Amino acid sequence: MTPPLLIRVMRDADAARDLPLTQWDLLVRQARHANLLGRLHHHLAAAGVAVPEQPARHLVSGATMAARQHLSVRYEVQTLLQVLQPLASPLVLLKGAAYVMAGLPAASGRVFADVDILIARPLLDEAESLLTLHGWSGDKLDAYDQRYYRRWMHELPPLQHLFRGTALDVHHTILPPTSNSHVDAAALLRDSQALPDCPGVYVLAPVDMVLHSAAHLFHEGEPDNLLRDLSDLDLLMRHFGAQMPDFWPRLLARAEAHGLQGPLRLALRYCHQVLGTPVPAAALQQSGADRSAGWRERLLDVIYGRALRPAHASAADGWTAWCCRALYVRSHWLRMPLPLLTYHLLHKALRPPQTQSLDDNRR
Repeated sequence: MTPPLLIRVMRDADAARDLPLTQWDLLVRQARHANLLGRLHHHLAAAGVAVPEQPARHLVSGATMAARQHLSVRYEVQTLLQVLQPLASPLVLLKGAAYVMAGLPAASGRVFADVDILIARPLLDEAESLLTLHGWSGDKLDAYDQRYYRRWMHELPPLQHLFRGTALDVHHTILPPTSNSHVDAAALLRDSQALPDCPGVYVLAPVDMVLHSAAHLFHEGEPDNLLRDLSDLDLLMRHFGAQMPDFWPRLLARAEAHGLQGPLRLALRYCHQVLGTPVPAAALQQSGADRSAGWRERLLDVIYGRALRPAHASAADGWTAWCCRALYVRSHWLRMPLPLLTYHLLHKALRPPQTQSLDDNRR
């Protein structure tokens, strides 16, 4: 398939020069559906690409909305720092909130729906009590979904603030314990790094940050945000690869230690193929990202070749919807062993429609 216009422009901003207005209209629509409108604005501005007035309004609007979200995240982080102070434990941020607070390039135009934090599992009950006392509620789920999260998932049931409406995900690790990975959550916390400008606030070490982004995307990525998350990975690897001389060997070694070679291989492969991320040949070879000899690899190429595109009709074909459904099934297959998966899916299928949780879409 021919790469969509948005991907061509994200790979090389010069592809947007001298576009007719009809193509600018398409580019804006694709970027909006991929949640990349604000990032596209910064990408084109950095390259000095002149944008016509009409599409520029949409791009600036997307960047302004992202900047407003970043202000909200900063406020929420300071509030969480105070609320969770009795834990006497660092506040470790994940994903979008971490990018924003650390001032990373991946924060550029980044939009997100919630704040994600990582807390040691023994502290979860106390953390949940403190959050509840300060207005965070997770009561929208039924008894089965509450049990599903607390027994099988890597996070508490999603929380929402009663007055501000902010969503919060409290993680104790980065993948479900029932998955085939053996992520060392204690190592993630131990090696997290303090933010000099935000006392008490930490983010994952660079290699762990990349691995978490890869694990999220290729284990349980949200269909509408797959390309955005791939762009996150692209920006993270470009930045850390340039800042840290030993970044690539450390990344490969850390993936092996956490049992995340699979997600990293896919991350390197598709970042390199789709967005032109400058991954060293040695890293591609050592991870196996440069090979597609088996039928599984070829099948994943077909699936991700369609899924890692803007969620817009202009970037889809007759197989796109099926590929997205295949990824949904794959995410469940990776999440839990077959007996548990069978029980979970049967329970979901047999429940009366009116009791279906709003949270089903997150899984």
